[in-house]
Amino acid sequence: MSNDDRTEISAADRPTSRRHRERRARADVLAAVALGGALGAPARYGVAQVIHVAKGTFPWATFWTNISGSFVLGLVLVLIVERFPPTRYVRAFVAVGFLGAYTTFSTFSVEIDVLAKDGHGGIAAAYAFGSLAAGLVVVWLGMVAGRLLPFGHARSPGRIP
Repeated sequence: MSNDDRTEISAADRPTSRRHRERRARADVLAAVALGGALGAPARYGVAQVIHVAKGTFPWATFWTNISGSFVLGLVLVLIVERFPPTRYVRAFVAVGFLGAYTTFSTFSVEIDVLAKDGHGGIAAAYAFGSLAAGLVVVWLGMVAGRLLPFGHARSPGRIP
């Protein structure tokens, strides 16, 4: 029998293949993301309950939620990537899950649209540009703060676990 006549099962079709193990590992990471999101969404709701915003005014609740989330993202990612041993779950839980649910680009976008539609273009523009500028500044400050903290060991930046 020649090699052409034999039917081989590809590695992708075997249940113990690398691809199958990666799919199972991704389910673990997805669970970490889901758990983080289950905690981040109520945290965002809590901020919105504490900071009341009148219609047609600057959306302070979303602004402070996104700004604080940007700071924490900068801080946490420096700690996870540069200071502590690599883990597939911490970054998924905190950065993607918790902070992904806590911060909100969609609400930010809708609030800008509603402000502009209701004739508050100046507030909409200030909110859009102010949020972007403040977000960039505070994520940088979070990264600086993470590098100044005295615990953990420094790894080479750029190496993402």
